[in-house]
Amino acid sequence: MIKKLEVKTSRRSEMIDITGQVQTIITQSKLSSGICTIYVPHTTAAVTINENADPSVKRDILEFLEKDISHSAAYHHTEGNADSHIKASLVGLSASILFEERKLMLGTWQGIFFCEFDGPRQRQVWLKLSGD
Repeated sequence: MIKKLEVKTSRRSEMIDITGQVQTIITQSKLSSGICTIYVPHTTAAVTINENADPSVKRDILEFLEKDISHSAAYHHTEGNADSHIKASLVGLSASILFEERKLMLGTWQGIFFCEFDGPRQRQVWLKLSGD
């Protein structure tokens, strides 16, 4: 069974912490342990696991991506979002996380982030839980 999260973004590029929402779905599931696959069904958005304790980490990631993959560069794809496609491909459209006793097995400083590169938009994140 696939669960869907709705994510509303407010800027062209941003990282939104969805850890709590993912944890809620795991807590409400009938599974005690297993793996949660997180998939973003968009070509200009992504998902990543990284530090969620210091907000400057998100800022550094977004600034680095913008510096190296500029929105204003000359691209062959002329819809105005070629940089967004490249960023999404590099960050990745999925992540897998173990859970045990209905709790995400993330490191002390880790969180799950939805990465928007072509917002603002209404987006979805799909979750597939497997286990026992």
